[in-house]
Amino acid sequence: MNERFSEFRDKYKTFSYNGYTVEKNDGSIDISFDFEIDGLCSFKPATRIMTGNLDLINRFDSATAKRIVFSLGMVEAVSYWKASCAPVMLVRCGRLSDSDRQWWKKLYYNGLGEFFYRNSIDVSFEDFVDIRCDCPEPDGVETEFKSSGINIIPVGGGKDSNVTMELLKSEHDRNLCFTVNDQGARTESAAAAGYGEDRTIKTYRTIDPGLLELNARGFLNGHTPFSAIVAFLGYYCAYLVGAENIVLSNEASANEANINGTQINHQYSKSYEFECDFNEYTAEHFFKTGVRYFSLLRAFNELQIAKYFAACSKYHKVFKSCNAGSKKNIWCGECAKCLFVFIILSPFLSSKELTEIFGCNMLDKSSMKADFDGLTGISDVKPFECIGTVSEIRCALDAAVIRYREAGEPLPYLLDYFSRSPAAGRSDIKALLGEFNAENNIPEHFKDYIAEMYRYVSETE
Repeated sequence: MNERFSEFRDKYKTFSYNGYTVEKNDGSIDISFDFEIDGLCSFKPATRIMTGNLDLINRFDSATAKRIVFSLGMVEAVSYWKASCAPVMLVRCGRLSDSDRQWWKKLYYNGLGEFFYRNSIDVSFEDFVDIRCDCPEPDGVETEFKSSGINIIPVGGGKDSNVTMELLKSEHDRNLCFTVNDQGARTESAAAAGYGEDRTIKTYRTIDPGLLELNARGFLNGHTPFSAIVAFLGYYCAYLVGAENIVLSNEASANEANINGTQINHQYSKSYEFECDFNEYTAEHFFKTGVRYFSLLRAFNELQIAKYFAACSKYHKVFKSCNAGSKKNIWCGECAKCLFVFIILSPFLSSKELTEIFGCNMLDKSSMKADFDGLTGISDVKPFECIGTVSEIRCALDAAVIRYREAGEPLPYLLDYFSRSPAAGRSDIKALLGEFNAENNIPEHFKDYIAEMYRYVSETE
């Protein structure tokens, strides 16, 4: 057990969510939260929603809007709670029922699985935090929702959201893109799909510098369920503009654990389980018939998405999935995410095309062998990135071996290494490209787009 975990919990016994503010200013809506590690320090992180280009048809400060903002604060809070992992969280600014407290505990516990693992923290669901709330029931409940029929598409700048934009191109005039802390690949991907700044909801989150100071001092740090922040922030924006749908780009592969024999999943808040939980929560606390939250790509695996994306050449020069290089809008060429995206596209793009995109041949990097072993299941720990399953990665590599040999090209280092392993030559790309995940929340209206994609990716040449 991590000694600092026990030390901090003994010294800082409570964490408080004291309140939030939401204000409408010229060209923006500004939200701030008030968190505190009691006896240590307070935090006031802020979020800004740019509104100059938006038609706001529901009140930013209605009872419903405030319930959404309060809930956004509940998921923002976990980033600050984790610094000391206080055994008690006091919620002083909103009502939580017993079932609500269990809902949030589930999100925190599963969303912090990687954090607990990397920090060598062994703590049970029952014991890791006691969420307490003594706030009265809110006065009145507002359920009116004016709908504009808009679709909101969260754009991260990677291949998946680009595929969603491409699939929904016939609904261009109904679509708004949505970004959090806008970066080059996001703006450029949206532009490639035909969406300028006038068709984009831009939001910006600011981390309280006090948290960074605590991290520098050795307080606990690590991965939190960021996609859950995107969910609640996106929902608040959807409420403001009267959107009917929040259309995500999470694939079936997001459900797989990173550590064999566990439920530790880097992508938990992108999973189907969280998607369903989120919809149940919003229906109970906001309104039953309002904004639908679903992934358009949940029916597909990473290999299928890669095949479809490979045919969308207008995005190839602008998309980026690399977290390490995101601020510079580059592929760093040194991380597991770069290696994964290179691998999954290898059956469908030539080595020359891929090298032009990434600036190097990732499969020729002997320095990436440890990450490669994790990706291919040779080791038991899959890299903590948003990546595909072991079976999808092995299948992509098998197909890449065939492609290189048919082109008369020598196998690069990692591909040659894989080709000589017991895992090689065992996959069936036709079977994987023919898969269809029926466990999804895709509304009837969108099923024609899914059918179009399935016909393309399942075709055999």
